[in-house]
Amino acid sequence: MSIAQTTTTSFRVELFQAVHNFDSDTFKIALYTGAADIGPNTTVYTTIGEASGTNYTAGGNTLTVSTTPTYGTNSYNVVTAYVSFANTSWNNASFTARGALIYNSSKSNKSVAVLDFGADKTVTAGTFTVQFPTADANSAIVRIS
Repeated sequence: MSIAQTTTTSFRVELFQAVHNFDSDTFKIALYTGAADIGPNTTVYTTIGEASGTNYTAGGNTLTVSTTPTYGTNSYNVVTAYVSFANTSWNNASFTARGALIYNSSKSNKSVAVLDFGADKTVTAGTFTVQFPTADANSAIVRIS
């Protein structure tokens, strides 16, 4: 199995179909183990390979949009549209995760992006936090150039 970091192919197409609204839809983040098979072809949230453990609920956490869709010029001097989310945490948690799926729960759980943590991340009776990168044209978690 594998986890491949990317915005999903279906999300890219759905942007042109006006499916996702970052001003009003609810976006969530689900965590996955190394047994998951998620990547560019993932179209919807799935429980297959999802993390489990103390204080982790299937479906994950609801995300807060911290930077609504905007644009800027990236380091290649290319105008880039982007959106970002506030960090999210699971408190008093015990589980292992290798990656995550951001998805739109307002739109039939359609996928947005897959995150690869690079290695298993384990928390034992502590706080597990997904920290999003700087919200700008170079680093925002979801960006289109």
